Amino acid sequence: MLRFKILASSIPLVLVAMFAGGGLTPAAQPCIAIGGVAVQLATAPWQAQSYVAFTEDPARATVRVRIVETPETADFTVADDVDNASETGCGATAATRLIGVTAGISVSEPVIYLSRDGEADYRIYVASSRVTPRDAAALIVGANGGHRRIAAAAL
Repeated sequence: MLRFKILASSIPLVLVAMFAGGGLTPAAQPCIAIGGVAVQLATAPWQAQSYVAFTEDPARATVRVRIVETPETADFTVADDVDNASETGCGATAATRLIGVTAGISVSEPVIYLSRDGEADYRIYVASSRVTPRDAAALIVGANGGHRRIAAAAL
């Protein structure tokens, strides 16, 4: 009987926690459209079709992404200037490519070194309350298949 009382008293707490955290629908994930194809961060690891990883060691990186201070110097810019996320034109469809971020480094997946200085294959500018620099780096590298930019790779 005591177990039933504990279970019955915990159900309202679970419901309150679920709705306080944003309800039953997941928050919109960062998404970009490239060449008519939407690329979005996966909400769960098993959804992703390709993966990227991050490292703190520049020697282990396959792609370097630099966070810059102005949008004019960036290759990829993210800014919160849209009131409604549905107005961005990047709705998820069956053709949406999902990118996942792994904790471990794999030889077959791009490994990103994210920094504020030094040489870079991509330069990003992020002024957002919803998208982190890591999200933006994962999107741009994942959207390009993990390859370095041609101009940067030739250096």
